[in-house]
Amino acid sequence: MSIEAKKIEQDDALLALIKKMVETPGPSGQEQLIRAAILEEIQGSADEIRTDAMGNLIARKGSKQPNGLRIMISAHMDEIGLMVTHVDEDGFVRFISIGGVSPLTCIGGRVIFMNGQRGVIGCERLEPNALPTLEKLFIDVGATSREDCPVKVGDVCGFERPFLDLGKHLVAKSMDNRISVVVAIEALRALKASPHEVYFVFSVQEEVGLRGSATAAYGLDPDVGLAVDVTRTGDTPRTAKMEVALDKGPAVKVRDSSFIADPRVVDWMATTAKAADIPYQMEVLEAGGTDGRSIQLARAGVPAGCLSIPCRYIHTPSEMVSRMDVENAIRLLVELLSHEVKLG
Repeated sequence: MSIEAKKIEQDDALLALIKKMVETPGPSGQEQLIRAAILEEIQGSADEIRTDAMGNLIARKGSKQPNGLRIMISAHMDEIGLMVTHVDEDGFVRFISIGGVSPLTCIGGRVIFMNGQRGVIGCERLEPNALPTLEKLFIDVGATSREDCPVKVGDVCGFERPFLDLGKHLVAKSMDNRISVVVAIEALRALKASPHEVYFVFSVQEEVGLRGSATAAYGLDPDVGLAVDVTRTGDTPRTAKMEVALDKGPAVKVRDSSFIADPRVVDWMATTAKAADIPYQMEVLEAGGTDGRSIQLARAGVPAGCLSIPCRYIHTPSEMVSRMDVENAIRLLVELLSHEVKLG
């Protein structure tokens, strides 16, 4: 097989993996389907795989050498969604949000419940110039009464939108954080030799309070930890001022509103990227948080940072990332894990 043909095959495989991950539903607290999909992809690539009491999927690769560390990589596998609070007498479903859901991006959107039932989000009539609120929205599942409604109070749904390949850029409803799950899966597969004992954690319930990574970090007690997550960009018209942009490489987080990354970890990540000639950006995020916070606060404290994938339109049905940034994020994560770490 020629080099060009091999590259095409690799690209096709990466796109197929992304499509599989982003189109599998898994709102916070209901990660069973996406966990099974990830497990299917990592079987045979790790030395040990287990699911803990919270539902985190944990894959260990390698063992700690004399010059190595126990490293935790956390990519949350849950996504934002909705939970049924009431079904009225005509079969229309009311709901609350799971994670940060904006009413502006909901109207006309399609959802899929964990039992496979689909529906569309409608809105009550609004006064002129009024903005919708979640209380004004409802899900229409095609029912005509409460009795024939196929969902009940407490049922959970995720948003449904097909994966879209725009060439350089890729679009899906759950790039946050399935694109980081893809990065972790590909790094797990590609990591051939390491002085470290590496734990790839596909964590649960990040969108509702960084919960899964907190228990995983407590149990693993790592020497150093990295979250892998998306971050906002400042490269669209009249958006908030921010240096991060698509197509300029993965970002090394310095801080967000949940934690300040350990300067030693920031330096390790930036120095490794430079040495490997991998493009990267420095990230200061004014609002938002990641699993980096819960890792950092585990037990007596852990040096922690975050590898970020730039993403436009976060927490909407059409989140956008750069294929080049994804590929370079995989390269950087493999480089970080392949060599001795000195946190001076």
